[in-house]
Amino acid sequence: MKKEEMGHNFLARLGKTRLRPGGRKGTDWLIANADFNKDKKVLEVACNMGTTAIGLASQFGCQIEGVDLDEQALAKAQKNISEAKLEHLIHVQRANAMKLPFADNSFDVVINEAMLTMLPIEAKQKAVAEYFRVLKPGGFLLTHDVMLLEPNSEAILSVLRDVINVSVTPLTKEDWKVLFKSAGFSNVDTYSGEMTLLSPKGMIHDEGVLGTLKIVRNALKSENRATFKKKFKFFNDPQNKLHFIAVCSQK
Repeated sequence: MKKEEMGHNFLARLGKTRLRPGGRKGTDWLIANADFNKDKKVLEVACNMGTTAIGLASQFGCQIEGVDLDEQALAKAQKNISEAKLEHLIHVQRANAMKLPFADNSFDVVINEAMLTMLPIEAKQKAVAEYFRVLKPGGFLLTHDVMLLEPNSEAILSVLRDVINVSVTPLTKEDWKVLFKSAGFSNVDTYSGEMTLLSPKGMIHDEGVLGTLKIVRNALKSENRATFKKKFKFFNDPQNKLHFIAVCSQK
């Protein structure tokens, strides 16, 4: 039996570059909270195609290490970094979030978007402990994930897992905050709102009009149409109480 394609890989294949639950506005809020500059050393965990890393390096000139487990995503990231002529600022490699290949107190900022949601709670705790370990004292952890509005949302989660083909375990706002505080983080600040991943308004904000048209054109191809329709319907159904959360935590 053919393995179902994971949701973020499907959307990336259609041409979507922003694959985060809160889109560009969630990422922008995180960036505004961490005082980036050219002297900051940054780690991006689950860097995917390098979209956020390229944006940060272009805007601030900071040194960035990117890690991901997906070889195909890393190959795309390397291509995108080369095309942006940012090889002197961004380095990417394959590594596991729960066993990072970096020394203690190495980074000023760790950024991790749309990945912790995909891990079981014990794995979440291991990853967050690793982020704490590699951050310098006073450093910032920036995360961006799916948020449940109410606990015990098993019915919605069951449908979500089927729609994106990933066994996700998002948390409520309070449970996300507990996760970071339990690892030793303080000053845990949050920003949350409705998921805009596939809303028409959110897509235009994230991808621009031409980018959105390209995605829609690819989505309407016969081999993609049914899968896209299923995802579009789920993410735009007001009954599905899923929001995004961006969290800034300090070591």
